[in-house]
Amino acid sequence: MPLGGDSDAMTETGERPRVGFFTDTSVCIGCKACEVACKEWNAVPEDGLLLTGMSYDNTQGLGADTWRHVAFIEQRKPVDVFEAAGQADAGSELQADAGTELQADAGSELQAGAGTGMRWLMASDVCKHCTHAACLDVCPTGSLFRTEFGTVVVQEDICNGCGYCIPACPYGVIDQRKGDGRAWKCTMCYDRLGVGMEPACAKACPTDSIQFGPLDELRERAESRVQALHDAGQPEARLYGEDPDDGVGGAGAFFLLMDEPEVYGLPPDPVVTTRDLPSMWRHAAVAAVTMAAGVAACFVRAGRRSR
Repeated sequence: MPLGGDSDAMTETGERPRVGFFTDTSVCIGCKACEVACKEWNAVPEDGLLLTGMSYDNTQGLGADTWRHVAFIEQRKPVDVFEAAGQADAGSELQADAGTELQADAGSELQAGAGTGMRWLMASDVCKHCTHAACLDVCPTGSLFRTEFGTVVVQEDICNGCGYCIPACPYGVIDQRKGDGRAWKCTMCYDRLGVGMEPACAKACPTDSIQFGPLDELRERAESRVQALHDAGQPEARLYGEDPDDGVGGAGAFFLLMDEPEVYGLPPDPVVTTRDLPSMWRHAAVAAVTMAAGVAACFVRAGRRSR
């Protein structure tokens, strides 16, 4: 979805609406077009051309050289071929009613080869562009900043390679590049957004599994999609990261999952790691004042005794 039209309009306060990603894993076919498009546009180095031996995957997870990662999750689950086909048809019809140009619901059941007792869960993971981003809190140089689009970006020419942002991220997204030392992650194609284009991964996705646009609109669309899947007999469908009241204040990149978050390698209840810093500083200040008062009292008593 380009940034033109309504999505480029200013809010009542004169600011741009926050944009983000909605990744619908139920229609991900594991083609990895998003990974390739991301690498090509952002000149991200290759990160391994050999299979890991753990799955049909050559990247394993997000990192400095993998800003979009398509997970292949293999599950043992009995699937009836006719039931799966019916759910796929229902899913595609409901998607059409929602106004999206999606192909048949090739997600969960049919990716497995229905009737084989196996299913594939495929999901394209990315930086969450958190509302409360711990990486921003701990960066000492200002290399990490929040853009006018509400996204979080690393300025590699300012990064000093301290690595503080890496343990701060509750999702394990940001990473240091080997031989370079600086931190790298998804920028949501900040340069493309600036000229009214959508991110390369969303542009390349053939099934609209990755959808881009104003965050409020995406959340409404996601709620409708989950309800459609529930009505089609897939009660396991759920949203992840869309709640503004969660531990990171809501993610700028959220997901529709077909199983528990842990199955996809996502933390079930992420919390911004710098949440307790203010109280920690207050306690440290109180402790320092108490200690200083104790030391001063000792000197006063010693002075009195010497008299």
